[in-house]
Amino acid sequence: MLRKLILPAVVALSVASVSAQEAIDTGDTAWLIVATALVMLMIPGVGFFYGGMVRSKNVLSTIMLILATLSLVSVLWVLYGYSLAFGSDIAGFIGGLEYLGLKGVGMEANGTIPHLLFMMFQGMFAIITVALVAGGIVERMKFSAWLVFAALWLTLVYAPIAHWVWGGGWLGSLGALDFAGGTVVHINSGISALALVLVLGARKGFGSISMEPHNIPMTVLGAVLLWFGWFGFNAGSALAADGIASLAFVNTNTAAAAAALTWMFLSWRHRAPSVLGIATGAVAGLVAITPAAGFVTPLASIAIGIGAGIVCYYALLFRMSRNIDESLDVWAVHGMGGTWGAIATGIFASVGATGLLSGNPMQVVVQAVGVAATWFYAFVVSYILARLIDVTMGLRVSEEEEEVGLDLAQHGERAYA
Repeated sequence: MLRKLILPAVVALSVASVSAQEAIDTGDTAWLIVATALVMLMIPGVGFFYGGMVRSKNVLSTIMLILATLSLVSVLWVLYGYSLAFGSDIAGFIGGLEYLGLKGVGMEANGTIPHLLFMMFQGMFAIITVALVAGGIVERMKFSAWLVFAALWLTLVYAPIAHWVWGGGWLGSLGALDFAGGTVVHINSGISALALVLVLGARKGFGSISMEPHNIPMTVLGAVLLWFGWFGFNAGSALAADGIASLAFVNTNTAAAAAALTWMFLSWRHRAPSVLGIATGAVAGLVAITPAAGFVTPLASIAIGIGAGIVCYYALLFRMSRNIDESLDVWAVHGMGGTWGAIATGIFASVGATGLLSGNPMQVVVQAVGVAATWFYAFVVSYILARLIDVTMGLRVSEEEEEVGLDLAQHGERAYA
C-alpha cells in the first residue's frame, strides 16, 4: 500500500525534473558559465588598472578596495541584492523580497539557462559596478567608510537602477535599450564617483605635487584583462550562444580598437602618443559599446568607438580644467562614455530594435530620459549617502595617514620592499 502511494509522487517529481531540464539548453548554459567567469576576471582587471595609476604607497589599498568589494557584494547579492533587482516589480522602482537568501532560485530554467546561473551572471555585474566607483576616491578614503558606502550603495542605488532597466521596472517598460549596462553599470558608477568625490574633497597636495601613475605597465595589464573579460560582459548579455552573442563579441572588440586609436591620436596631437592614453581609450570604447553591443552593426560600432575616444578624452581635460580630483577619471571614462553609448544606441540601433538612423527618432528621446534619470538618481542618492557617512564615521583618513600612504596606514603592508 505504501509503495502505491509513494510511486506516483516519485514519478511526478521525476517528470517535473525532466521537463525543467528539457527547457535548459546545454550550449547556452556552457557559454553563460564561461561568460560569468570572464566578467569575474574583469574585477582583478579593475584592480590592476586602478592600482597602476596610483602612487606606490597606495597600490595595495587600491587593490584591497576591489577585492573587498568582490567579497562583500558577492554575499549581499545572495542575501538580498538579487531579489531587490530582479524580484517581482514594485511600482516600477524596485524588486520584491521573494528571492531573499535565494529562496526559489535553483536549477530550474530561466529562459534557456538555470536560474542560479542567471543570478550569478548578474551578480558579477553588481560587483564590478560597485568596484568601479572606487576609482574616484583612492588614496584618501577610509577603508571602513568604503565598506559601509559600498553596502549602502549596492542596496539603494545599484539595485533600484538595475531593476528599472532589466528587472521589469519603469525604464525597461518605457523601451530604453541597454544591452549590457551603459546606464546600469557605467553612468551609474561614473556619476556616483563624482558625487562621492565632491563630498570627500581632493587629495592632499593635489595640483601642487606630482601624482603620476607609479606603474603604467600594470595599468596596461589591467586594461587588457578588462578588454578580454568584456567579451563575457557584452556577448554574455545575449544570454544564449547565438548570433546576437557573436554580433556583440565583434562590436565589443571593434569599438574598443576604434576608441583606443582615437585617444592615441588625440594625445599625439597634444603632446605624444601615450601608452596610458591608448589603454584608457580602449576602456572608453568598451564602455560606450556596452549598451549598444547587440543592437548595432560592426560599422556603427566603429563610429561609437571614435565618439567615445573624443567624448571621454575631452571630458577628462574638462575635469582637469575644473580642478576636480576625481582620481582615476571614473566620471570621464565611465560616466561620460556610458552617456555617449546610451545616446548612440538610440541613434544607431538597427538589430532587434530601431534607432534614429533606422527611422525611429523617438528612441533617442527614450534613451535621453534613461540617461537623465540615472544621472539624477545616482548623483543625489550617492551624495546623500556620502554626507551621512561623513558626519557619522568620517570619510577621510587623517593627513598623517594620507602622507604615509594608505598601504601602511590602513593595512600595515608595503607593496614593494
